[in-house]
Amino acid sequence: MKEAGKYEDIIHLPHHRSERHPHMSSYDRAAQFSPFAALKGYDEAIDEEGRLTDERAELDEERRAMLDETLRMLKERGRERPRVAVTFFRPDPVKSGGAYVEISGTWKCVDESARKLVLMEEEIPLDDVYDIKLL
Repeated sequence: MKEAGKYEDIIHLPHHRSERHPHMSSYDRAAQFSPFAALKGYDEAIDEEGRLTDERAELDEERRAMLDETLRMLKERGRERPRVAVTFFRPDPVKSGGAYVEISGTWKCVDESARKLVLMEEEIPLDDVYDIKLL
């Protein structure tokens, strides 16, 4: 109670408003104290650096022979348009390495000149194919 007495002469006066500066909204006042990014793009760079990629696996002779046999069988059954699941290496567009991806699609053909496995939905470089399964 003693402390309140110190300001008794001004406590009931109206709040001061500047005649030179317009009144600032509560939102604008709060924005003055919000955090800011001193280094623009720093958080994105840190996230990108921390993102992991896989290295491309080298296929052994057994896996190559298995893929060749599967491709031969698919070429024979090409008119049937079988559904397949293809696991392949997709290189990362930003950093070294990439990721293994599996997609399902309808078999179309193998483009020998372009060295691509062609599905109705996508074309995959033959050198990136890791596994093919009939569905």
